[in-house]
Amino acid sequence: MKTLTRRSLLLGGVAAAAGVAGVSAFALGKKFGLIPPDWRSIYGPGETLSYAAHRLFGRHARAREFPREMISAKPFANSIARPTDEFTRLQAGNFVDWRLAVEGHVDQPMSLSLANLRAMERRSQITEVSCEEGWSYIAEWAGTPLATVLNAAGVRPTARWLVYYSWEPDWWESIDIDEAMHPQTLVTWEMNGADLPVPFGGPLRLRVPRQLGYKSVKFITRLVVTDSLDGFGDGTGQSAANQGYAWYAGI
Repeated sequence: MKTLTRRSLLLGGVAAAAGVAGVSAFALGKKFGLIPPDWRSIYGPGETLSYAAHRLFGRHARAREFPREMISAKPFANSIARPTDEFTRLQAGNFVDWRLAVEGHVDQPMSLSLANLRAMERRSQITEVSCEEGWSYIAEWAGTPLATVLNAAGVRPTARWLVYYSWEPDWWESIDIDEAMHPQTLVTWEMNGADLPVPFGGPLRLRVPRQLGYKSVKFITRLVVTDSLDGFGDGTGQSAANQGYAWYAGI
């Protein structure tokens, strides 16, 4: 039988106190929305620290915006899924029949056309797409602030997350409501002064410039405002296409 000493009791007490403090800190973080949905993943500890720090000290921080002369001459478009017959039909009609659904914890669910979005507030920014694979480019993006769209739908006080879906099969992502309402988060329909090209996500792309490129999902068709990510995939806030990436990709 192991003999208890004053030293072992002291060390045990410190460890227990640290454990209690850790549990208390986690509970406090959950209460104030400082814990990412994939906190159990291999990235969990580091991601939780980054996410909490950004939300505590950089909640209203802005992504860097660049002068026009720094726009990339040859922006890089990564691969996309092969267009379906339906997508080809929509493209042939200049996407006039494309719709963006807004639903969930909103007072007035909506189905918006490109014309509807263009009739709302317009905002532009020159920001950088930074990919986790190492490439990047700078472009001018224009569109409707996501906050404008959500406010038109009447976001309820229960809203905590925004889940957004792509036309590409099984591709969806989510951000917290702070990121969704940030003035630089755009429902983008224009790039470098022209309609958003298909290789870059046209006709609609959610542009989230404060996070890495994979959060800026192409071909968006549906926005779901929710109070919980339970029931969306495995609850970690991402689609299977992004397994291996952290949910929070703040830069």
